[in-house]
Amino acid sequence: MGRPHMFVVVTYDISDNRRRTRLHRKLKDFGTPVQYSVFECILGHQHLKKMKQTVRKVIKADEDLVRYYPLCEGCRRRIEAINGPVSKEKRTIVV
Repeated sequence: MGRPHMFVVVTYDISDNRRRTRLHRKLKDFGTPVQYSVFECILGHQHLKKMKQTVRKVIKADEDLVRYYPLCEGCRRRIEAINGPVSKEKRTIVV
């Protein structure tokens, strides 16, 4: 059995349109966009590491803001959405 996966919400605030669009496209390889600059991701340790490396290659660290919010399974079950689905993939989540 492989290492467990974790649920991570990724948010970003990037003023440069080109970098913001590029990051959005890259993050689609790792998760589901729930708003233009918010992604829900279910990742193993290696994919999380790869995603963070990808993000660092796209952003300007002195200008752009990116945040990773790991959520436990209990928190994930309590997510509420008024419009749009919440990721329901069944995997073991660890923080």
